[in-house]
Amino acid sequence: MSDVVRLEYRNVTMRFAQSGNRGVLTAVRDVSFAVRDGEVVSLIGPSGCGKSTLLNIGSGLAAPSQGEAFVDGERVAGPNAHVAFMLQKDLLLPWRTVDENVMFGVEIQGVPAAERMKRSQALLANFNLAEFSNHYPHQLSGGMRQRVALARTLAVDPHVLLLDEPFSAVDAQTRMVLQRDLAQILRQARKTALLITHDLAEAVTLSDRVLVMSRRPGTIIDEIAIDMPQRDDPIARRHDPKVNDYVALLMDRLGIGHAALEPAGGAA
Repeated sequence: MSDVVRLEYRNVTMRFAQSGNRGVLTAVRDVSFAVRDGEVVSLIGPSGCGKSTLLNIGSGLAAPSQGEAFVDGERVAGPNAHVAFMLQKDLLLPWRTVDENVMFGVEIQGVPAAERMKRSQALLANFNLAEFSNHYPHQLSGGMRQRVALARTLAVDPHVLLLDEPFSAVDAQTRMVLQRDLAQILRQARKTALLITHDLAEAVTLSDRVLVMSRRPGTIIDEIAIDMPQRDDPIARRHDPKVNDYVALLMDRLGIGHAALEPAGGAA
């Protein structure tokens, strides 16, 4: 991991006008942190604390009310070709084959057909999907669809991946396999990732650091470095006794009703 910063938030605050003349809602307040090249950082916190809002800001899909986000040192002012977003839903196009879905993003980027095919074939092989390249999404299991979605995300060769609970819709066994696939690809390709998850063990086993957010208005209340080997093998990491210690620590920091969850100055 280098000291080069790929993704950075500086004093980011986000407010939304509420319907029915109910005033303004502050979703996140004064959030600052950075993610270095090749690093995987998980963002955890109570529902509604603004985690997804931060990903939207980092991807350029939303502009902060105050503060700024940067990718590779450049201020985010709109969708960025160096950033890829993966959501809970796979959002595969049902009329396109697996291969065509993986190539969709690079097709939009104008990458030549031969290069598109090369990237797709390599990724499908990595995810053990090569034999399904001509299948359609409805012919795949939920786990396979998520692997296709992950391959599509990686095909555009992003510098930064923003992952919003990408495995929450699959069963526990499939989820662990997908976690392993993701971890290995991130390490091999030296990708930088910011992951939102409510699964504390997932946060620990996949990450170099875990950032803990308060209740809304969300702000960073703790940063926990994960001092464990084998980040590229989260299944092996799960056998390390330290995982339970880290999960217990995160549970303590997320204790519902604890003063630790209150941002400085109280809720707005």
